[in-house]
Amino acid sequence: MPQLQLPIFPTGVEHINSQLAVKEEGGQVVYFNGHMPVFTHAANDLQSFKMITAQFCVSGNAKLVDISRTFGIPGVTVKRAVKKYREQGPAGFYKERTKRTATRC
Repeated sequence: MPQLQLPIFPTGVEHINSQLAVKEEGGQVVYFNGHMPVFTHAANDLQSFKMITAQFCVSGNAKLVDISRTFGIPGVTVKRAVKKYREQGPAGFYKERTKRTATRC
């Protein structure tokens, strides 16, 4: 008979949901699926944070509300990141932004 394997997480993580968790340590943020690290980025790397959390939502591994609750960010911020991910993929988060020029009437 097959045995169910429960996700076992490292100590000190914050759960995003039953399958994903996150931990910040030494200036690095590490995301876990059970005991396996699946992504890491610098704690101040906002583009990578938005990209990976949007990817979790798009792939069905996390819900928008999971991300919003865990990180204390507005749902609309997560929605915008998800929209960008769907339209532009991961590269969309790393494009150089162009400055808008003001126009006079």
